[in-house]
Amino acid sequence: MTQAEIKLCSLLLQEHFGEIVEKIGVHLIRTGSQPLRVIAHDTGTSLDQVKKALCVLIHHNLVLYRVHKRSVVEYEAQCSRVLRMLRYPRYIYTTKTLYSDTGELIVEELLLNGKMTMSAVVKKVADRLTETMEDGKTMDYAEVSNAFVRLADTHFLQRCPLAPATGSSDPGPPPPAPTLVINEKDMYLVPKLSLIGKGKRRRSSDEDASGEPKAKKTKYTDNKEPIPDDGIYWQVNLDRFHQHFRDQAIVSAVANRMDQTSSEIVRTMLRMSEITTPSSAPFTQPLSSNEIFRSLPVGYNISKQVLDQYLTLLADDPLEFIGKSGDSGGGMYVINLHKALASLATATLESVIQERFGSRCARIFRLVLQKKHLEQKQVEDFAMIPAKEAKDMLYKMLSENFISLQEIPKTPDHAPSRTFYLYTVNVLSAARMLLHRCYKSIANLIERRQFETKENKRLLEKSQRVEAIIASMQATGAEEVQLQEIEEMITAPERQQLETLKRNVNKLDASEIQVDETVFLLESYIESTMKRQ
Repeated sequence: MTQAEIKLCSLLLQEHFGEIVEKIGVHLIRTGSQPLRVIAHDTGTSLDQVKKALCVLIHHNLVLYRVHKRSVVEYEAQCSRVLRMLRYPRYIYTTKTLYSDTGELIVEELLLNGKMTMSAVVKKVADRLTETMEDGKTMDYAEVSNAFVRLADTHFLQRCPLAPATGSSDPGPPPPAPTLVINEKDMYLVPKLSLIGKGKRRRSSDEDASGEPKAKKTKYTDNKEPIPDDGIYWQVNLDRFHQHFRDQAIVSAVANRMDQTSSEIVRTMLRMSEITTPSSAPFTQPLSSNEIFRSLPVGYNISKQVLDQYLTLLADDPLEFIGKSGDSGGGMYVINLHKALASLATATLESVIQERFGSRCARIFRLVLQKKHLEQKQVEDFAMIPAKEAKDMLYKMLSENFISLQEIPKTPDHAPSRTFYLYTVNVLSAARMLLHRCYKSIANLIERRQFETKENKRLLEKSQRVEAIIASMQATGAEEVQLQEIEEMITAPERQQLETLKRNVNKLDASEIQVDETVFLLESYIESTMKRQ
């Protein structure tokens, strides 16, 4: 665990959950698994606060617990899961593009709350959608429920593991912590609920008409009707989202290298195997040419002969994204996911070198990558760059750890005059180094955003107060003159300052998301490579 990762985890935990949870979370990341009382002692926090913080972290899948020998329960932080919080906006936006506003709000609620029952999610989302609708219109529970089922069917949502039911006849004391289990067949099984009703507004007329307070009313109905899916909790399946992001990156890479039709064929193949292929598999399931032809989108009017030509072209491509695994059914084809990720990671490294050191350095990097091992003289000759410049560029990339130097001695004494010095590219170590820098960059961006908002805190509070006053006056039907007077409470220089702040914060937010896209590609490549070794 690097210092950059720990710092980024600290910033994310503080931003999402506050200081106490951040203190406990970072302590567990630094020290590894620890029992409850040791955590309380080491952090100087009261036992009650540590319990509450751990509850929050466990509920959001950021901490795991294990029962060790002598019945001691130890808690362990999941640093990689904490870093996934950076990707929350991307998960939500992806769901919006695939399943519209209803799907977006379902995923948003589950990410914000960690785990929820289906009935609670449906009611909450229906209420939120009703709030945004025109007066007189409401969102039906059935519509939200259908969106939830579609998300579960495509594995974007999954059930949380449950504690097995223990019979009253079981002898002996209960375990110190429950062991959570789930059957794989039940992981995406949606309970059959008959949720009848519509979303409610916060200030609805029927609520105001009854004299009974809202809280009391809710409690009464809850006691009368038990929750139909009580105990069946759902969470967002982040691995499925990562699989979707990876597929999108592969499709985009094929479109850039070849054309739109090729990318559509690859998209069809990925869509056919997205449920059958595990997210960590190096290859997709073999698909026949006939199956691919039948599964192409309706609007794509290409003949079987043209499809076969495209598949042959893709299989013969030097990048080897697609491989041929047999001749039955018109030819069996697979997508080599590992090679695709390796090509994307390499392209990212090349892009970074080109931006930092220029096109000549990028040329040398590509050359060394292609030829595997080269001496300095060979680099100068192959790249057609003067000796002095080539030496300078090689040393620059060597000092930044983009390329490495391998010594091959002719004699046991390692004398420099009798040693070959070969330049080589270790893509895995270069990707790790770049990933570390990306984590540092994101931490700097978050700190800068927090500094910008802290510096203009007074102005932001004033702006929010003015907006609240205007909103309440508009609701009571105030005149235009009165509204204008309130708006003038913020002077022209202050308004300009607010605009600049808004623009800066938006830029920083966009930069965070862009850097995280690079982080995702590098992480996927490193994970895929480590599984193959």
